[in-house]
Amino acid sequence: MEPLKTLVFLIAVIDPLGSIPIFLESTRPFNDATKRIIAVRATMFAAVILVFFIAGGQLVMEAMDISLSAFQISGGLILFLFSLTMVFGHGKSQGEDWAHVSHEHVTIFPIAMPSIASPGAIMAVVLLTDNSTYTITQQFVTTLILLLVLVLTCGVLLAARNIQKRVGETGITVISKIMGLILASFAIQNILSGIKEYFGL
Repeated sequence: MEPLKTLVFLIAVIDPLGSIPIFLESTRPFNDATKRIIAVRATMFAAVILVFFIAGGQLVMEAMDISLSAFQISGGLILFLFSLTMVFGHGKSQGEDWAHVSHEHVTIFPIAMPSIASPGAIMAVVLLTDNSTYTITQQFVTTLILLLVLVLTCGVLLAARNIQKRVGETGITVISKIMGLILASFAIQNILSGIKEYFGL
């Protein structure tokens, strides 16, 4: 049951479906082939980030005296700023803004991080592989489950291209603004949770 619980938990915190609006918005100016490359590479970058935190994130954060709540607050602020561009963008002109950004940059931010490898996901893998609680074998199993969830996430992002074709440019603009509001709420919730955790409220 433990691996199954871990699988469900990681799917919830990584939230593959939640990455769709960010992926569609930030890859709007690129062609289908480039979008496929971005989806695969973003998932790979997210895997590297999360595996890094599994292997040494706890040690690094303890050495730099960075609390998980501080990391959650900073990640929430980044997500909130990005959500504002989704809400206040003006359709095609917003896509033109992204057109000035290389697909390599978009792959890393905002898709790989903080969309897939979100502050919540990073905190989750750190907690699930706590060196003082879990054995090396348990941490290895958790890493395999994480990679499985990331493969699922990549598949969802690849399917997002078909959604974009069916809905159209106007539909994507409407969805982007609605999801921007939801993303802003999620970002604020992250910030509030971090503050609550930090002050022990």
